[in-house]
This record gives sequence, C-alpha cells and structure tokens, in this order.
Amino acid sequence: MQDKIVLITGGAGGIGQATAKLFLDQGAKVVLVDINESSLEKAKQSLTTNPENIAIIQADVTNEADVKNYVQETVNHFGRIDVFFNNAGINGPVAEITDLEKEAFEQIMAINVTGVFLGLKHVLTQMKKQGHGRIINTASNAAYIGSAGMVGYIASKHAVAGITKTAALEAAPAGIRVNAVAPAAIDTQMLADIQNNLTPGEPEKSGEAIKQGIPVGRFGAPEEVAQIVRFLASDEASFVHGALYNVDGGMQAD
Repeated sequence: MQDKIVLITGGAGGIGQATAKLFLDQGAKVVLVDINESSLEKAKQSLTTNPENIAIIQADVTNEADVKNYVQETVNHFGRIDVFFNNAGINGPVAEITDLEKEAFEQIMAINVTGVFLGLKHVLTQMKKQGHGRIINTASNAAYIGSAGMVGYIASKHAVAGITKTAALEAAPAGIRVNAVAPAAIDTQMLADIQNNLTPGEPEKSGEAIKQGIPVGRFGAPEEVAQIVRFLASDEASFVHGALYNVDGGMQAD
C-alpha cells in the first residue's frame, strides 16, 4: 500500500477509522469523508502524527454535488484515487414494516444505496481516466438474510450486493476491480445503536442474544474487517471481481 491514495467514506466511523489506520500504517495516503466534521477532525488527530498523509472532507453522500466535490478534492490533493472504500451507511430504527415511517425507510435507502451508487458513479469515472483502481463497497450479512424489524437495512444491503456485482462487470474491462466486504456484528457504535434499539436501556441483553447466533461466540473487531478490505485492495486479489467477502464469525456457514 506504499504511497497508494485511499478514499474512505464513513471515515469517522469504527470500521472507517480502523481501515484508515491500517492503510496509513502500510504507507498509504488517506482521505476520510464523513457528514460529521467534528468527528472527522477527531479521527484525523487520532490516526496519524503526519498531517501530510491524511485529508478530511465533510460531505453528505446522498448529495451528488458533495460526492463530485469529494472525488475532485481527493484528486486535487493527491493526484488520483487508487482505492475507494465505499463504506458510509446507517442502520436506521428497529421497527416492523407496518410501523416504520416512510421517511425513515427513505433515509436508510438514500445513504446506504444512493450514497453507494453516487460514489461508484463518480469514482469510477475518475478511475477509468486513470486506467486502474480498486473499489470495496460495504455490504453486510444483511445482504443474504431477512431480519424482523430491520426492513430498511436489509433491503439496502441486498441492493449493495447487486450494485457491487453490476459495477464489477462494468468496470472489469477498464482494469478496475469492484468487490464488497460483508461484516456482521462488528463491535462499533452502529452495533451499540442496534442493541439499544432492540432492548432499550439493556443493550447487554440483546448483545448476548446476538452473540449466541455467532458460531465463534463473540463480536468481530473493526480491524478484522479492515484486513479484508486491505486484501481486496491489494494485488493479492488481482483475480477477484464482484465478490462479497463475509466477515461474520461463521454466521453464513451456519
């Protein structure tokens, strides 16, 4: 990863920061994108002592003008985009279909689906000019299953799986690889939010229930997802196109 230019959306989140740290430690230069500017500043301060190797851009991934801007600003700052970790996403409220507000469903789809689409649209345009690039979308084990009370998240991650396969087919002739990582039950703020939504005031209760459904009996660490992202971004994965890599403690094997 030495001197590679890595663009990460959802860069202030747990998986985004863990992935940024891994790439920085291996000699890359990283651009973090997130909607929360103060969280981006904190992430930048915690990730590196060399400000020349990291840049931050506040953006709403559902806004096409913002997406165009984060792509252009990355190119202006570092000259190109070698790796794009298309990672921004939300889980949304836990509610059955009959109780979920339309606005909440639309927000989940806007961030998790439209945001992924727009990132691909504008980063692929840049990578095709370059003649190379590696893209990793963040899907989820939710791309394979149903889950009561999480229709928006489930629908959105099924969509990411289909978008990834389609983008891989379109990008391969241009020398660009598109794949996805599919995490489950990773120890991040998003998982904590899900636990609080499932059992308000008693997150440990739903946490134990979730662990019982994981064959290895524990939550994953953000760093374990980052390692798979790094692999998919590397030359070691040169013949991997359109794949969803599970990082789920064996949940899909069960």
